[in-house]
Amino acid sequence: MTYPCPLCGQKEVVAYWQSEPRRYFQCAFCQLVFSDPEKHLSAAEEKSVYDLHKNSVGDPNYRKFLSRLFLPMKDRLVIGAKGLDFGCGPGPALASMFDEAGFPTSLYDVFYYDEKSTLQLNYDFITATEVVEHLVHPGEVIRNLWAMLVPGGQLGIMTKLVIDKESFQRWHYKNDPTHICFFSRYSFEWLANELDANLHFFGADVIIMEKK
Repeated sequence: MTYPCPLCGQKEVVAYWQSEPRRYFQCAFCQLVFSDPEKHLSAAEEKSVYDLHKNSVGDPNYRKFLSRLFLPMKDRLVIGAKGLDFGCGPGPALASMFDEAGFPTSLYDVFYYDEKSTLQLNYDFITATEVVEHLVHPGEVIRNLWAMLVPGGQLGIMTKLVIDKESFQRWHYKNDPTHICFFSRYSFEWLANELDANLHFFGADVIIMEKK
């Protein structure tokens, strides 16, 4: 059995890789790779994994990791720009970094900061670091985030990218049971075309899309 692509919804999906207990599929249109929906964790199981993370607001190593997105995003903003850190986790260090730099940033996380009122506002920028690989419906979520951006707004994403099938089979990133969607550069190029966005890649895992 195969499943429609969770990014673009197309049904032309092929088997990509199998590693017990999960199978992985790839969409022929947007090239998203995704795991077998029947093997997804429950919400409680998923949160139990996140609760093991020890990322804190003041951790200098965590801040250095987040700076891969923070620095190129900051350079694209004017002081006072308002943002949303979507999927901020229990230790919202990135939001603190933006706050400290003069960019007030709201928080949202379905497990830790489930304040849905923050999803009813408009923003100059939105960040999602190590988030999209966890999403059951990434196409729907990203489009909703896009709709919250003002013209000229920036959507910054950090996620590891699929390179090819040979690399995928050795890739530790796929082994995390909470990681269920894997984007390639082409997936983001397809998405940017759909959203009519200006697309920029920074390093190996940072993507910024600008709303025209």
